[in-house]
Amino acid sequence: MKLQMVDVVGQYQHIKSEVDAAVQRVLESGQFILGKDVAEFEAAAAAYLGSKHALGCASGTDALQIAMMALGIGPGDEVISTPFTFVATAETIAIIGAKPVYVDIDPKTYNIDPAAIRKAITPKTKAIIPVHLYGQSADMDATMKIARERGLRVIEDACQAIGATFEGKKICTFGDVGCLSFFPSKNLGCFGDGGMVVTDDPALMDRMRMIASHGSRERYYHEILGVNSRLDTLQAAILKVKIRHLDRWNAARRAAADRYNVLLQGLPVTPPAIDSRCGHIFHQYTLRAERRDDLAAHLKQRGIPHAIYYPVPLHLQKAFAMSGGKPGDFPVTEKAAREVISLPMHSELTEEQQRTIAQAIREFYS
Repeated sequence: MKLQMVDVVGQYQHIKSEVDAAVQRVLESGQFILGKDVAEFEAAAAAYLGSKHALGCASGTDALQIAMMALGIGPGDEVISTPFTFVATAETIAIIGAKPVYVDIDPKTYNIDPAAIRKAITPKTKAIIPVHLYGQSADMDATMKIARERGLRVIEDACQAIGATFEGKKICTFGDVGCLSFFPSKNLGCFGDGGMVVTDDPALMDRMRMIASHGSRERYYHEILGVNSRLDTLQAAILKVKIRHLDRWNAARRAAADRYNVLLQGLPVTPPAIDSRCGHIFHQYTLRAERRDDLAAHLKQRGIPHAIYYPVPLHLQKAFAMSGGKPGDFPVTEKAAREVISLPMHSELTEEQQRTIAQAIREFYS
């Protein structure tokens, strides 16, 4: 029995005829850039999320950069976010010349701590980027309250969380912009790179659309500086098929998480904490584990896939040395980085596979 962190091939086999037909239509049309499937997928994604506008782009990383450029964030500005996230969140802040300002996380959900946000605001603060980590929404009530009080923009990094909800409302619809990734391992993944920006603001969407197309509304006429970031028609056609199955796949992940919780009872591991206001879609199933590194070595020896998201917080990464971060700056984050481990999680995960994984963990602690 082959275990995988994410079974993209198994998922494809269940929808093979739909995907193959969609790809074949694009190949026969010759419309590989901005074909009709792009606009159709954008409309489907906006409808799914409950947002007015959605724009496909080349990656989740590009989505974050495009959003910040459109909001006028740049040199001299500060953007508050979390050090416990994938590098793209802060990387894009730094690339446009702004300063990433980190704050610590909630020890249970691993999401940004709103109380820490309030303390980090300075006259230079321009925006907040809450990350919906592992598939669970950040506290958007508290975050939006702070943003409104202080006149700050909010960019939701929802690259791990399409379909997740906060108080019954889908994420990407709280802040000024929501950013999504369609990397193949995501809950809604394409067959390459892809991303999206989402907003209810038509003027902001118009600006993001220009930025994503070299700062141009009309070909060869460039109003502002932009980038080249498009969602390929082939990827849009695949995603248009897959989004119809997303709720079912997310439900399968939640069921798998429930099974893990039962199978791992009585062990010195802490299962994911779920905020009662949130609809978690389990992009990752992440434990806190005693002797994490020894457990990881044991799982590797047993052929059990696993991952650590993330072993080195951003404030301690070499790439951000210019910020002067040092051990002890964010103790909750640093403790999580020493203890978290993620187990295989995907919509094709079977109970038999989960029992094999749980048994390997039980063997280690016995």
